[in-house]
Amino acid sequence: MTIANTSTDETPRAWVGSLGAYNAGNLIGHWFDAVDCDDITADDVYRGSGLCPEADEELWVFDHENIPVSGEMSPQDAAEWGRTLAEVPDQQRSALCAWVRSGDYVALGTGDLPSVSDFEERYAGAWDDFNEYARQLAEDIGLLTDVPEEVVRYFDWAAWTRDLAFDFTVEDAPGSGVFVFWNL
Repeated sequence: MTIANTSTDETPRAWVGSLGAYNAGNLIGHWFDAVDCDDITADDVYRGSGLCPEADEELWVFDHENIPVSGEMSPQDAAEWGRTLAEVPDQQRSALCAWVRSGDYVALGTGDLPSVSDFEERYAGAWDDFNEYARQLAEDIGLLTDVPEEVVRYFDWAAWTRDLAFDFTVEDAPGSGVFVFWNL
């Protein structure tokens, strides 16, 4: 088992600790890559602590990074999140997380895990702002193609973009810009 690298990458990670030790007032655990969390044993958690896990097999995720939900979770749930996030290319992982945080995402079954196929269908890309996306969409669909220039000049871009926004979810991207998702 590899203890996770806590650098600035966007790999989903979880701090797995001993629930028994925690309840006894001891904080014992390590950061691990989330995809591996369901394979972690008490020996992995206690490694380097100088303590013996004895019969302590109850493990829990007390903290996590790059998983788009809040709160504690089981190691199995963390592993499922890690595997789900690994299904999308690295450059789209922050977009998938933003989609989940928006609350307008499609979950698999009855759980909180997002449907990657629905994400791929709805993801319209990263843009400087929604206006840039709207103008590009108008060009792509030929909205004003074959419309006389005298009419184009009076087209109300602000109203069209405002109305178009009802069909989309827009979330801030890390750093700057936005992610755009179709509301299908």
